[in-house]
Amino acid sequence: MTTPATIPAPSAAPGAATRLRNGELRRRVAEQLASEPTAELTPGAIARKLGHSSGAVGNALAKLDADGAAERVGVSPATYRATPKTADAAKRATVSPPTSPPPSTPPALAEPPVVTGPVRRPNGQMYHPRKLSNLPDVTALRRLRKAGVAALMYGPPGTGKTSVVEAAFPDIVTVQGDSDTIVDDFVGSYVPTPEGSFKFVDGPLVTAMREGRALFIDDATLIPPPVLAVVYPAMDGRRQVTVKANKGEVVNAAPGFYVVAGHNPGVHGAILSDALSSRFAAQIHVSTDYDLATRLKIEPKAVRVAKNLALRQEKGDIGWAPQLRELIAFGRIAEALGTKAAAGNLIGVAPDEDREIVAEAVRSVFGADIAPLSLGPQI
Repeated sequence: MTTPATIPAPSAAPGAATRLRNGELRRRVAEQLASEPTAELTPGAIARKLGHSSGAVGNALAKLDADGAAERVGVSPATYRATPKTADAAKRATVSPPTSPPPSTPPALAEPPVVTGPVRRPNGQMYHPRKLSNLPDVTALRRLRKAGVAALMYGPPGTGKTSVVEAAFPDIVTVQGDSDTIVDDFVGSYVPTPEGSFKFVDGPLVTAMREGRALFIDDATLIPPPVLAVVYPAMDGRRQVTVKANKGEVVNAAPGFYVVAGHNPGVHGAILSDALSSRFAAQIHVSTDYDLATRLKIEPKAVRVAKNLALRQEKGDIGWAPQLRELIAFGRIAEALGTKAAAGNLIGVAPDEDREIVAEAVRSVFGADIAPLSLGPQI
C-alpha cells in the first residue's frame, strides 16, 4: 500500500512495530540486555536495535531497574546492564495496570490531602515521605501542582528524586533524558501499521497534555537544549504545543497537566540553562536520607562511611559520595557475598579521581585489607 502523499514516510528501523501491548516493549528490552549480559547499554543503543524511541526504551529500562531485572550502572550517559532476573523478564511481558480514567475533578483543581504514612509507587514499592517546608514532600509537590508551579528536583544520582516524584503523582508520564533524546521522544512519531501505511503515535508530552497528567523529565539537563525547548510552550501561558510532525496539529493542555524535572548537578554533560531554570520556579534539593538507610537495616558502618564522605564532598575534597542507591546495593551484596565484599565494592564503584580518598575512608572503618572486587586465581 502506498503511503499517502500528505504523510511523511519515515524510514522504519529494523524491528520497528506497531504499538505494543502493555509490557511487551519491556520484555524486548530485557531480551536485548540478556543477549549481552556483560554489556553496559544506553537507551539510545537499545532503541536503535528495536526501532523504538529512546524515551520509550528509557521508561522500560527504568521499570526493569525498579523490579531488579536491570541495573543502572552509568549516569552520563545513562547505561544499564543485565541482572540475574533479566532472563526471566525477557521470557514474558510484564503487564502494567491499565491507565485509570481521568477523575471527575482534575488533580489541578482538587485539594491535596496531607499524607500520613507511606505512599505506594507505581512499581508497587512503598515510599516513606520526608519533610519539605513542614509538609510531607508528597503533599508539598501535589500542592505545587495545584498551584501550577513547576518543580525541579536536583541532587546526586541515587538520592530518591524519581521515587518521590512517582509517589506524589501516580498518573506520571516519564521521559528518560539523555544526550540521544530527540523531539520525537516528547511529541511522538509515525509508526508502521500492518496494512503497510503509517500512523502517528503520541509521545509522553502530548499524552500528558491531552489527559491532564504529570510529565516527569528525568535527567532533563542531559537533553540538548533545542530539544528540551519543545516543552516550554506547554509550560507557559500558552499551555499548548504545535506538533509539526503530525501536520502541524495544535495540542492544548487539559487541566491537571504539570511538569516536574530531575537534575543531577556535577554530572558530565548536565547543563542547567537559564531558559530551563527560569521555567521551574520551585527548585528542590534532594539528598540521601541516612535515617531511611538505618531503618532499612543497612550495616551502620556503611552508613557512617557514606556520611563521612558526604561531608568531604560538601567541603569540595571529593566529587562523589555513596548515596542511598549505593547503600541499598551494599546491603544486597553483603547478604550475597559478605560485608567485606560489599565494602570493597564501595571502593570499586567510586570514580577514578575519588577512589583513593574513598578507599581510605572505607578502610578506616572496615579494615586495611578491604579492596575492590576482582577475580583471583583459578580455583
